[in-house]
Order: sequence, then C-alpha cells, then structure tokens
Amino acid sequence: MEAGVTDKTAGARFWLQSIVALLAGFAAVVVLSLLADAVFHLTGVFPANGQAMTEVGDNLLALSYRMVFGAFGSYVAARLAPARPLLHALILGAVGAALAILGVATTWNMNLGSHWYPIALVVTALPMAWIGGLLGRKG
Repeated sequence: MEAGVTDKTAGARFWLQSIVALLAGFAAVVVLSLLADAVFHLTGVFPANGQAMTEVGDNLLALSYRMVFGAFGSYVAARLAPARPLLHALILGAVGAALAILGVATTWNMNLGSHWYPIALVVTALPMAWIGGLLGRKG
C-alpha cells in the first residue's frame, strides 16, 4: 500500500472521529436539556409549555443545569476527540454560543421571559466548555 493512501485514510479517520466527538457532545447537551425541561414542566416546577418563564428562580434553575450540561457535553467531546481535546470542547462551546446568540436575536421581541437569561446562555457557553474540556483531557 502506498504511503499517500495510508495518510489519506488516517486523515479521514481523524476528521470522522472529530466530527463524531463533536456530535456526541452536542447530542448529550440537547438530550439532557430537553429531558430536564420536560421533567420540570411535567412536575409543575416550570410553567406549562408555551407560557413565559418570568420567575427569576426558574431561570436560574434552567441556567444552572444548562451550564452543567454544557460542561458535560464538552467533556464528552474532549474524551472522544482523537487529539487536542480542549480544542474540540471549545469548538463545541463556540457552537453553543453561536446558537445562543441566534436564540437571543430571534426571541428578543417575543415576550418569552427575562432577557438576561438567553444572554447568560451566551456568556457562559465558552467558560463551561473550557471547564468540560479541562476535565475531559486524557492522561
């Protein structure tokens, strides 16, 4: 087998592993967040779906578990990364921050609750990814 073919295969495997690591971390954040949201809505901790969350305590609770889940997703991405685990975690954090910015922009005038909450999601995305990435480093 030629050296170039082996290099191409290794390169393709590296990118595939990187993509899988990022998708797994992202899926962990999304699934855990949706499950927690559902549990809190079903148990009456949060208002019924479709109603604005206006209580500061509700928003703080949602922010706190989203921060933990963001760190955990970044941990997963770092653990599964073929190399440079912290970079993978921070890429996932950047994706989370970008999606949070999109959420701020699209919901700003929809009267869904406090404006500080979606802004806090933006602000905490990268720090939590960094923490998850540090915890997820191998070795």
